[in-house]
Amino acid sequence: MNLDELNFDLPPELIAQRPLAKRDDSRMMLLDRISGKWEDRQFREFPELLRGDELVVFNNARVIPARLFGKRIGIRATESGAHNPAKQEHLQADIEVLLVRQLDENRWETLVRPGRKVPVGERIIFGDGELEGVVQGREEFGLRVIRFVSKSGFHEALVRLGHIPLPPYIKREDEPADRDRYQTVYAKQGSAVAAPTAGLHFTPEMLTRLRERKIETAEITLDVGLGTFEPVRTEKLEDHKIHAESYEVSKQAAEAIGRAQAANCPILAIGTTAVRALEDAAEKAQGSDFVIREGRAEAEIFLYPGKPIRVVNQLLTNFHLPESSLLALVAALTGRENLLRAYRHAVESRYRFYSYGDCMLIR
Repeated sequence: MNLDELNFDLPPELIAQRPLAKRDDSRMMLLDRISGKWEDRQFREFPELLRGDELVVFNNARVIPARLFGKRIGIRATESGAHNPAKQEHLQADIEVLLVRQLDENRWETLVRPGRKVPVGERIIFGDGELEGVVQGREEFGLRVIRFVSKSGFHEALVRLGHIPLPPYIKREDEPADRDRYQTVYAKQGSAVAAPTAGLHFTPEMLTRLRERKIETAEITLDVGLGTFEPVRTEKLEDHKIHAESYEVSKQAAEAIGRAQAANCPILAIGTTAVRALEDAAEKAQGSDFVIREGRAEAEIFLYPGKPIRVVNQLLTNFHLPESSLLALVAALTGRENLLRAYRHAVESRYRFYSYGDCMLIR
């Protein structure tokens, strides 16, 4: 299908720039994915709107302060890895580095701005030399592989020097409050560079209410990265190549999903990242039963209308941007026409869009 078939008019003032005072103050549209009918509700009603036999699957990835600001000093590394002062170009310029995906203990795929001026071998200093990076290679999507070195330890330096990587649609710099509000209350592990934003609405009290209703929950971890927020740049949606994101399904989560499938109970994913992990795991399953197994993998699946949804029956998700891969994923579950009608109503009713915005429960 053509990308412009996922377009709609979105006034820029509807893109939420800050979170609400309380996480669960959000509005929530309830959408029937079969009939396309919707209701305007509040997120606080979420537990009572469930039947009670759902398995609710959360992505417990933790967002790291993945945005770094440094100085190029133009020293190329020798083959032995040591720096050669004789080759110093004496250049100093501001540079921004966004961590995208961890490759090993010290190496990351990154987005660098301005990227065209950063060759392989470039040396970048962050802070007062507390953290140093050397560009080791170039990859697809304009990515650079950077190897980091820090006397205090990479993650310790990152906590002090890094900034929360707010999406580019939020037209302000990150603030201290974002370290808490751009993180789910159930975040536990991983190194995500963007939040699984459907989970931002939950409070500890909301999770207690789910337990009181004896609604079963499970947690997976998908390290949200470039695949989630990279724009679609192809005219045909099917031609879009999505960037891989690492995920892990625990033994407990795999068993819970298997029980729900066997009992024909709905599987409700909290956010598109949970959908992507579950559907990728099902696609990688051996045989034709699509039974999800425990383990780590790279999510390479791209979901759009016409692609089968094998595991997820219901979805809680925020409102996404026109012509985005996230909108395509949701449309794979609801159908394009149903979703765009609901989105037109959301615009007319002044719902708040994107990461800090309102949400939609699809069932």
